[in-house]
Amino acid sequence: MPESFSDETDNLRFLGAHRVVEPVGALPQPAWKLDNTPVALPTETLVDVHTLHIDSASFTQIASLCERDSERMRTHISDIVARRGKMHNPATGSGGVLLGTVEQLDEVFAAKHNLTIGDSIVSLTSLSWLPLHLDAVHAIHLDRCEVVVGGKAIFFRSNPVAKLPPDLPQPVVVATLDVAGAPARVATLAQPGQPQQRVTVLGAGGTAGLLTLCALRQRLRTEGQIIAVEYSERVLQDVAALGVADVLVQGDATRPLELVERVRAACGSDYEANLTINVVNVPETELATILLTRPEGRILFFSMATSFTTAALGAEGMARPVEMHIGNGYMPDHGAVALQLLRDYPTLKDIFVRRFGE
Repeated sequence: MPESFSDETDNLRFLGAHRVVEPVGALPQPAWKLDNTPVALPTETLVDVHTLHIDSASFTQIASLCERDSERMRTHISDIVARRGKMHNPATGSGGVLLGTVEQLDEVFAAKHNLTIGDSIVSLTSLSWLPLHLDAVHAIHLDRCEVVVGGKAIFFRSNPVAKLPPDLPQPVVVATLDVAGAPARVATLAQPGQPQQRVTVLGAGGTAGLLTLCALRQRLRTEGQIIAVEYSERVLQDVAALGVADVLVQGDATRPLELVERVRAACGSDYEANLTINVVNVPETELATILLTRPEGRILFFSMATSFTTAALGAEGMARPVEMHIGNGYMPDHGAVALQLLRDYPTLKDIFVRRFGE
């Protein structure tokens, strides 16, 4: 039988507050440091960790800081985990997801997620919430934001997870679930049947961007117009191969005035979107996003590189009455929408296999 606790204590343990070292009274995600002792306490689940899929904004920042030197990156990541007890990049405030095998299992967690010992799982909880202990960082895969490690992680009862499906390649599933909230959230925001519906996606060629494009096309079908904006000309070729966007624009979202002119040149004077989705993995793209959205339109900022202060004050300075949404990475489908897109769009799956491997 599980150990019993008072209602208040049980609620705190459900969230993992008992693992917070600093500051006292914080919850695990915003906390500076967690107790990452790799032993499962009552109400906890212990996972043997094989891979960290660092979120794109964080990985890009670390790679840039370390001049893309794998050895320096390994040391830097190890230092973050050693100092904080979790993979929580202090520069971006973000984490990523992990792939691992269930080693010890809390019975409530097991029933909630239909898990057994030995199951392979992907965290749908940010690494910035999970106590993580690393024994070794074996390899860095610069092309896919992936870190091969040996270590242990602690899951709490509140943390969502997904079991690896048997019909899709493991690296592709991990990369997809890292951004699974984006396409599911977009599907709830897009409005088919609306006159002159136009949706713009910034960062359209990344993992979240390609999934988002497919989710939009599936939602809108033949209605509306999808504009795909991507910085990399090479990656824009993948967007073209996918065949779900109506207009492709190569441009830099950190240069808002220049980008607006490029979109205007591609679309004409009526270029502003009803809905704009930002999944860019670098900072300083907020103002371009706002400028590309029509008054009374909506914006989904899904990028962890977003400054919500800049976005709010930028819209104020432009007197632009837009409705701005924060991209919550969690959706109740537990990644099912994102994984189904891989099955529904074979070209998308092929692109991801090329990027992340079998």
